[in-house]
Amino acid sequence: MRARVFVTLKPSVFDPQGTTVAEALHTLGYATVTDVRQGKYFELEIDARTPEEARRVAAEAADKLLANPVIESYRIEIDAGAGAAASAGVAR
Repeated sequence: MRARVFVTLKPSVFDPQGTTVAEALHTLGYATVTDVRQGKYFELEIDARTPEEARRVAAEAADKLLANPVIESYRIEIDAGAGAAASAGVAR
């Protein structure tokens, strides 16, 4: 199963990279872009029997390594395979 982990800075954390990208987009004429937040994206292939087990493993990995819980939050999506519906994750 494939787990997609999206890690972003918490809303209360200043994002200088996002600010810089937003300013550059404005310079390029994208005046309708009002905010940019940068983040990280991970795809994990997990040998799990159920989507719940895959989510548990992905959440453990995110808690221990992929995200810094002090300044970042994450959400997980599980893709159980071809023909199966993706399971939207709960953000932490």
